[in-house]
Amino acid sequence: MKETILKLLSEHLQPAHINLTDQSASHAGHNEAAKAGGTHFDLKIVSAKFSGKSRIKRHRMIYKILDAQLRGQVHALAITALSPEEK
Repeated sequence: MKETILKLLSEHLQPAHINLTDQSASHAGHNEAAKAGGTHFDLKIVSAKFSGKSRIKRHRMIYKILDAQLRGQVHALAITALSPEEK
């Protein structure tokens, strides 16, 4: 799942920096965490495509890109989305 998320975000947002941490192990008590391949992630991404956009708009962009994953296997995604100017 991690590789799929990274690939999709890289293709759509051409990030200057991207870091995706699988935190599923720390959520092992959740029913959703029992699914294979990671269910809880922390995303830190820097992209010029975020310039001039609000935090909510940035999150919506990411949600749209990852729609199928968020409706399926991914249970939680913490997002820090910055423009290069904010890095």
